[in-house]
Amino acid sequence: MVEAVAVQEPAGGSSAGRGGARRRRAALTALVAASALLYGTYSLMRLRAFRTGSYDLVIFDQAIRSYSRFGLPVAIVKGVHNDFGPDFSILGDHFSPILALLAPLYWIHDGPATLLVAQAVLLALAIPPIWRYTERRLGARAAYCAAGAYALSWPIAEALAFDFHEVAFVPPLSALMVERHDAGRRLQAAAAAFALLLVKEDMGLLLAGFGLYLLTRPTGRGRRSLRGLRGLRGLLPPGDRRAGLAYVAAGLAATWACSRVAVAAFGGDNDYYWAYGALGPDLPHAAVHAVTHPWDVLRVLGDPPQKLLTMALVLLPLLLLPLASPLTLTAVPLLAERMLASRFSNWWEPHYHYNAFIVAVLVLAAADGAARLRGRARFARGAPGRLPSAAPMAGILAVTVACAPFFAYRHLADPALWRPNERARAASAAVARIPDGALVEAANGLGPALTSRARVLLWDDTSHGAPWVIAQVERLEFPFASPAEQRRRVEGLKAEGYREVFRREGYVVLHKDVPDPW
Repeated sequence: MVEAVAVQEPAGGSSAGRGGARRRRAALTALVAASALLYGTYSLMRLRAFRTGSYDLVIFDQAIRSYSRFGLPVAIVKGVHNDFGPDFSILGDHFSPILALLAPLYWIHDGPATLLVAQAVLLALAIPPIWRYTERRLGARAAYCAAGAYALSWPIAEALAFDFHEVAFVPPLSALMVERHDAGRRLQAAAAAFALLLVKEDMGLLLAGFGLYLLTRPTGRGRRSLRGLRGLRGLLPPGDRRAGLAYVAAGLAATWACSRVAVAAFGGDNDYYWAYGALGPDLPHAAVHAVTHPWDVLRVLGDPPQKLLTMALVLLPLLLLPLASPLTLTAVPLLAERMLASRFSNWWEPHYHYNAFIVAVLVLAAADGAARLRGRARFARGAPGRLPSAAPMAGILAVTVACAPFFAYRHLADPALWRPNERARAASAAVARIPDGALVEAANGLGPALTSRARVLLWDDTSHGAPWVIAQVERLEFPFASPAEQRRRVEGLKAEGYREVFRREGYVVLHKDVPDPW
């Protein structure tokens, strides 16, 4: 049985009694609520200011709406734009059946705002397991600092700034898996691990990394050899080779089954996200190349240099403390999956939602690393003094707060996020021209405002036969390369018989009397 990690000098010891425990619970509840409020408010303000996009918010909105009507998660916007067809299920893109849990929320409120609020709550729910794990090692004060550092971390902010994704489930589940196993609750940890496998087809890599971490834990014999070091005893619980091997095997098997079998079963392309051409045309060739040419692996990790910057930005705000903990192995496979890629450049950017997949685990690793370093320093011969247990995590919190203005939260200082400007009013007026229930090809930034009452396609460089089109000709919109290209597209639509019925602030509404193709 895995032992719960003991804290020899927890902040607020037994003298605090039940009153102290109640105060800690109240403070933790307040931190979770405040974080969820921050996340939800920021996300809803972006929605109101037309700063969200069809890719990916409308994709998930259409999919969850389909779930709520007891169907497969069909997203017409994804299927049509990517040439999979209008009946394409997003399970053929990413295997994320856990999203079905959000369907009942659409019976209460049908629209993308529901997803943004749900995401806010889910991300905030990672705070309690982070607090518990850190409190066992470093005390309550350090635990509040660790929880606050996660709550304000830039990976979470960047995930919020990229609308909604299945990543919302990963921080709470990954933190729960690690914390419950650390507390000796193996069945609860396994349940969280199983739930992770339902989040995305590559979450098995996270389980495999956790298994590698478990394999590094000392055996009972190794632990007995350290029994004299009282300060390290709690940090070195007995190893569990079988559990580690089980997590590695289950994680790798699930990744293969989900990405090679389940995705294809729902109409996806198994090779759609193959991004490792620098190492080989497929997984077997890439694996052999990596083993026989390890220097090529190192080269790919630093090409382009943006990958190194992102990895530095992940670790430096945590004061490099995760490097002192083997728990960091949990995040390594997922990080390597992105950094070894040679296409899909958004995978290795500090923006978007990808770094939120590993941030909770790395905060836990930072706490574990700080505890390990503190334990060693306490018993090192001639070591001067003793660093307060909360100091490392307080430092992480301070750096996290200092970094906040340089990432997505900087937009909170933009007045246009707080009150509608002329561009937002023009966007609202353009959207109002679309009848309820209509099929509309909408510029990426307008889809979320229409998806609750219309069938939304992405306005791109291909005509899809929709009676209505809303274009933007002054500001760059995905997937176009320039506003000039967008203007040419509008002229092409007019040549096809569309007539302009609205123009303001670069928004152009076009209409053509054609039968609905779907």
